[in-house]
Amino acid sequence: MSMLLEVSNLNKKFEGFSLNDVSFSLEGGYIMGFIGENGAGKTTTLRAILNIIVKDSGSIKVFGLDHIQNEKQIKDRVGFISDEKIFYEDITVKAMKNIIAPFYSRWDDQLFNDYVERFGLPLNKKIKTLSQGTYKKFALAVALSHKPELLILDEPTANLDPVFRTEFLDVLHDFVADEQHAVLFSSHITSDLDKIADYVTLIHKGSLLFSQSKEDLFDECILIKGGVELAQDFRNKGLLGVQSNSYGSSGLCRSKKLAEQFQSQGCIVEHPTIEDIMVYTVREGRK
Repeated sequence: MSMLLEVSNLNKKFEGFSLNDVSFSLEGGYIMGFIGENGAGKTTTLRAILNIIVKDSGSIKVFGLDHIQNEKQIKDRVGFISDEKIFYEDITVKAMKNIIAPFYSRWDDQLFNDYVERFGLPLNKKIKTLSQGTYKKFALAVALSHKPELLILDEPTANLDPVFRTEFLDVLHDFVADEQHAVLFSSHITSDLDKIADYVTLIHKGSLLFSQSKEDLFDECILIKGGVELAQDFRNKGLLGVQSNSYGSSGLCRSKKLAEQFQSQGCIVEHPTIEDIMVYTVREGRK
């Protein structure tokens, strides 16, 4: 399997915010969930990869190529769905497709028409009349119809109904099945990532907190719950993001041995979701 994306020591400074030495990589055959709070730097990172914004320093390689020197070649091979509306609103779906298609060397009209039928897209409706969900379906059809090798998705399942979200995830599974394609998937809907992600990368206030396989993450992280009186003990033992209220205390543990000790004391031990891991880790990062 080849490395399709390599981000090394990425830095970008704005007034009031900066990306700080962000580094991660993604191989063919995998889906990476890219998570963090609003304003954490996810969209900035994705835009830097695509050279929509110019990085201050660091290295970004896509398909082993420098993302600036080979920008045109790279963008011909990358499918992108933005969290913002980027299509002309006063023309029809079909007219917008006709504008986009010539920019891609591998555009496949038959493939696009297959997605039109599969997603129920109204070719003769103006873009501005589409619901948010239908707009996202059109964006997905466009992103896939030029046969990309890497998909970069910024909140692609927002505003999609649960039925189509499930179908969307199936499309992504099929996309990476040959181990030659990959997906970088930024989303606040972490339940989608629980189902589909192979790797999880968490960014907080412009800094990377971790980037690792979901399997290892779930193997290492354990949610501990106990009485109110255990809150300080949780903190003293190094649990992450400890919170306490009238119902009890909880924290995220990254040691099986320590989790067993708490379990022997009567604490509840649970497998966390990706959302749990993000919330407790970010809460710890705020200290």
